[in-house]
Amino acid sequence: MSSKFDPVTLEARGAAAIEIARRVGREAARFRAEMGPRLNVENKGLQDFVTIADRNAEQTIYKELLSLFPHDTFVGEETGGKAGAAGAWIVDPIDGTTNYIRGFSHWGVSIAFCFEGRVELGVVYDAAKDSVVSAIRGRGAFREGVSLQAAATVDPTNAICVLGHSRKTSFDEHLVLLNRLHERGMDYRRMGAAAIDLVRVAEGASDLFYERHLNAWDMLAGALIASEAGAIVAMPKLTQLLSEGGPVVAYSPGLAPEFDFILEIGGLKSV
Repeated sequence: MSSKFDPVTLEARGAAAIEIARRVGREAARFRAEMGPRLNVENKGLQDFVTIADRNAEQTIYKELLSLFPHDTFVGEETGGKAGAAGAWIVDPIDGTTNYIRGFSHWGVSIAFCFEGRVELGVVYDAAKDSVVSAIRGRGAFREGVSLQAAATVDPTNAICVLGHSRKTSFDEHLVLLNRLHERGMDYRRMGAAAIDLVRVAEGASDLFYERHLNAWDMLAGALIASEAGAIVAMPKLTQLLSEGGPVVAYSPGLAPEFDFILEIGGLKSV
């Protein structure tokens, strides 16, 4: 990290983000349970939804983080914004909104803090486990204080892979990847919330997450958490992700010979 940035204030940001993510996540879960099918859902595009819960969560995160750290900047999925030189919060208030709407608990709150082109802090509220996963660069990944470690899998026939697919990318390419995994004896899932998918790699529940195109707020917190847990992680530079999105891959290090080809098809280098 740059010497211009005080590590103590990074710890303060981490503590604040953890508390805010937990509270906002639990409030969103409570709201979903109370509203049920009466959720006010807007359609932003094909299979791209937003609810009042998303908007309220982002507003809360914005107000509370910027009240504590007024010189920071903020980029949110719902309200936009622009990252500044002083440091930026990159936030997805509910990652996996479609899952949230339907009552499938694979969704979360994703908060990343970036400084000078790098992700320095990642925090994800995991709704399925009602807990917060976090990482500060260089200090490991943790779920509520318990250290996380990527899986030690080395046999591809024991691997579980989680894949995402964006309608902005080729479905034929997605099918080619599925076929390759199938031929190597691997099992796979599509769960629909990248931040949580990356956390599953970090905690060793899955051995791979890959999606050809995501927005920065979908991946940054989870990617740092996976990397700090020992997974191999690759994604484009932060400036590209903030302007146009891009691919991300995270996988168990013992399966690198099986998954390194994804770096090539995604045009990626590991971080």
